[in-house]
Amino acid sequence: MAFTPSKDQKRREREQKKLDKRMAREDEKMDKLEARQAAAAAAIPLTEEEIQAKIEADFEAELAAEAAAAEAKMEMAY
Repeated sequence: MAFTPSKDQKRREREQKKLDKRMAREDEKMDKLEARQAAAAAAIPLTEEEIQAKIEADFEAELAAEAAAAEAKMEMAY
């Protein structure tokens, strides 16, 4: 005798498929929203203070890297 799923089991499978589809649609919506927000954040120009702060941070990082390189070079000399 062949196994046939019950009506309840078929109903649960249909409901699960519907739920899976709905979750996939919601995930797509969230991905699109996040992409839009990222694009909007990237499109906003930096203020003058932010530009100056970025330049200063880059300069300080460069100085720190040069100091570390000079220190390493001095250690190798000894």
